[in-house]
Amino acid sequence: MAELLKGIELVKKDGSKVAAEKHLEGKLVALYFSAEWCLPCRAFTPKLKEFYEKIVGELGLNFEVVFVSQDKGEEELVGYFKEHHGDWVYIEFDSPEIEELLEKFEIKAIPTLRIVKADGTVIVAEAHSEVNAEEKGRIDPEVLFNTWKKSAEGGD
Repeated sequence: MAELLKGIELVKKDGSKVAAEKHLEGKLVALYFSAEWCLPCRAFTPKLKEFYEKIVGELGLNFEVVFVSQDKGEEELVGYFKEHHGDWVYIEFDSPEIEELLEKFEIKAIPTLRIVKADGTVIVAEAHSEVNAEEKGRIDPEVLFNTWKKSAEGGD
């Protein structure tokens, strides 16, 4: 993913900006397509946040979520991100890369969570379904993460 987003600045929870290629290097990356106005997104975001906190906060694994907003304005994006999202990053409002990612990953509906390799190859197209299963106790988060990581590294 670092290769695909090279040259893009990502915004962290504290408002500071980081270069995508540096911030995402060596991490398994999830692209989270969502918006504040989307009720299914608002229902899924807390589940993703809890998953992220288990994977990154408790287990210390190299995982990052990049929020790709479909919000209609910057205020909505920032408010939704600060109030409901985990300690991950987002692409700035109105960035041309948002439309490029929507097209590249053929996003037709939100919420959508795609797990991707460094070059942008999709590993898991419907990862939000897997996170929902984890939240219901059917899949251990560490097992899920390791399955994704193995796929990213070319394993079966």
